[in-house]
Amino acid sequence: MNTIPNLWVLSIIPMINILIFPTGLTLILVGMFYEWIDRKLVARLQNRIGPRWFQPFADIVKLFAKEQINPDKANALLFFGLPVLALSGALTAALYVPLMGLAPVHSFPGDLIVTIYLLSLLTMSIGLAGWNTRSRFSLVGATRALTQTFAYEAPFMLAMLGPALAAGSWQINEINTYASGHWMVLTQPICFLVALIGLMGKLELPPFDAPEAETEIVAGALTDYSGRGLAIFNIGKSVELVIGITLIASFYLGGLGGILPFLIKTIALLLVMSVFQSLLTRLRIDQTVGLWWRFGAILALAQILVMIVWKGYFQ
Repeated sequence: MNTIPNLWVLSIIPMINILIFPTGLTLILVGMFYEWIDRKLVARLQNRIGPRWFQPFADIVKLFAKEQINPDKANALLFFGLPVLALSGALTAALYVPLMGLAPVHSFPGDLIVTIYLLSLLTMSIGLAGWNTRSRFSLVGATRALTQTFAYEAPFMLAMLGPALAAGSWQINEINTYASGHWMVLTQPICFLVALIGLMGKLELPPFDAPEAETEIVAGALTDYSGRGLAIFNIGKSVELVIGITLIASFYLGGLGGILPFLIKTIALLLVMSVFQSLLTRLRIDQTVGLWWRFGAILALAQILVMIVWKGYFQ
């Protein structure tokens, strides 16, 4: 008689984990909270007051209340579907990372590669969104966004490769376990810096904000987006911010073994990123591609080769 209730409980728990905690709604709320921390830190470093704690939440509520207009000559399916695809990719990637310092909801060998590709869906969706609307500003922003992808994607992937090779696994959970006893920011400092800068490029944060330069092309690829579409894209960026700094903290800062270490290490990374945003001016798209692709990838490869030679020599 108790079989059906027991099966119902067993089936509802995974759904709660996926939809509410530690992914889903909880991750969205944490992403907006981390966005506020980032904006607040940048403001204080620039001698401004900055937004109040509820500002990102108020912005999202306001956007959802606005009308979403489909531009002429734009494919309606792509226009409404691309924001959902971008957010879905980020939320799916969250299943494989140790959010809040807890064990991943799901884990399998090679989930690191899957996660990196899922995180790339946001940029690809933004690029396609700009191409789909046919606006001049959107097309320029989409071109810059997709061009910039070549600059940071390979260095970011190489930076994730270093800890994976050190741990001897492509599984995020196993790398996190190995990193709990090894602060790889000390043994692989160049890859750590490349990963951090690569994440800023993925999120189009200053100085890598050429794809959405307001003084040049209004809002880049998302110029024609408003209402729900723009809100979902913004939520996707907030979620990807949390996932990105979680990966970097897990791999390079001694792993994540609880909520308190998660908060301390990820907020510390946010502070470093805020310092970079405040100190550096916007790079032109040719500077981003030419300099970062050339030096970022080479430096990451050099660090990995040194690590391989060192590990092979002493073992």
